[in-house]
Amino acid sequence: MPADHERRRIAFIFPIYNEEENIELLHRTVDETVAPIADKYDFSFIYVDDGSRDRSMDLLTALSRRDTRVTVIELSRNFGHQMAVTAGLDLVDADAAIIMDSDLQDPPRVALELIAKWEEGFDVVYAQRRSRQDSMFKKLTAGAYYWFLRKMASVEIPRNTGDFRLIDRKVVDELRKYREQDRFLRGLVSYIGFKQTAVLFDRDKRHAGVTGYPLRKMLRFAADGILGFSVAPLRMITRLGYLISLLSFLGILYVLGVKLFAPTTAVPGWAFITAAMFFLGGIQIIMLGVLGSYIGRTYSQVQNRPLYGIASVRSGSPVDAGQVAR
Repeated sequence: MPADHERRRIAFIFPIYNEEENIELLHRTVDETVAPIADKYDFSFIYVDDGSRDRSMDLLTALSRRDTRVTVIELSRNFGHQMAVTAGLDLVDADAAIIMDSDLQDPPRVALELIAKWEEGFDVVYAQRRSRQDSMFKKLTAGAYYWFLRKMASVEIPRNTGDFRLIDRKVVDELRKYREQDRFLRGLVSYIGFKQTAVLFDRDKRHAGVTGYPLRKMLRFAADGILGFSVAPLRMITRLGYLISLLSFLGILYVLGVKLFAPTTAVPGWAFITAAMFFLGGIQIIMLGVLGSYIGRTYSQVQNRPLYGIASVRSGSPVDAGQVAR
């Protein structure tokens, strides 16, 4: 067995939001999963409480008192899943970090496969869903989203992947340089590059509680992925403008042709004109909406506000919250 100073360190990062029914089972399951290789690695666990309204923080505090490997970051309010993961990545001090959701849909046993691929020399090992036990609506919308994202994004973002992945220390250090307000971490990891590979897995059902991503948040998250890594919507506006101009020109030619060659067939009326006006008005509003989305993201970014606020950091070893990059 290697000496202690040669043991590589691996940290698990868990974003927590109203997960009181999952925390104990999650920690116990992950601990039991990594126990067979605990003689080779030093494991630590970072739980980021994202403004939970249930007893999650009390359970995490008790857990940190029982297990010195546990660090609990309490955010000052709910900042969202991506910000919670970012807070964990900003604090982590290990040779590799494994990001996992806390609802046990990401099977802890897959972490062993991620570590094995990391040992083969890969800097990023992402867990790619082979199957998922979700509703038909969720499967269809997820499939449509990844197809659309692949067509639109300027970087290759692997299909059917979430934030469940292992990332090497040098990738974590690189990620810390990127401080976008509207964060899409899986896109950022793809954008950064390094040596990446996939591990296929079958996603389980949620153990307890409700999802932190209802339809409204899912739509916003999808927009972050598309707008953050593609200017294709802006190009589409221009192309749509050309198309409408062409259709308008053809319409003018048609009207002139009727007036010149078949004036008796011309039927006076306002229905066509009214429909055309509403159509063009709707297109203009959509264009303004797309432009507004990009302008809004620019506005949020130039404000240069911290990504999140920290209320406390509790750990088996003292950690100064002011040292955490934000």
